[in-house]
Amino acid sequence: MNKIPSGTLVVVADGQGARVFRNIGTPMAPSLQQLDLLELVNMNDDGPSGVIAADASGQEIHEATFAKQLALGLNEGALKDQYAHLLLVADPQTLGRMRPLLHKQTQQRLIGEMAKTLTNARLEDIERALAP
Repeated sequence: MNKIPSGTLVVVADGQGARVFRNIGTPMAPSLQQLDLLELVNMNDDGPSGVIAADASGQEIHEATFAKQLALGLNEGALKDQYAHLLLVADPQTLGRMRPLLHKQTQQRLIGEMAKTLTNARLEDIERALAP
């Protein structure tokens, strides 16, 4: 992983939830402070992201909807200038669902992506995975 500037918003997600951190360490030695824990909310208000197969399971629809909600939340944060740098850590499917939904402002703040499922990992394991 490349250097992660201090203050970077680090989102560790999968199709069911996300942990949101801020790097309070240095670029060479990230130290994460958890800010939030996100889950799917108001499922009936949002549809899933991307094209969903007609035979998709309820779980697949929930995961696609959460990816959409997460991307839209990150877009809102970027447009309100709530973070300068963003690092996404998510399983490949969630990353793929989020990418086309990321606003230009969000994309400009994105310093990297890591295609790994670390949502339920210990904090120390996440920090170790991010270390340069």
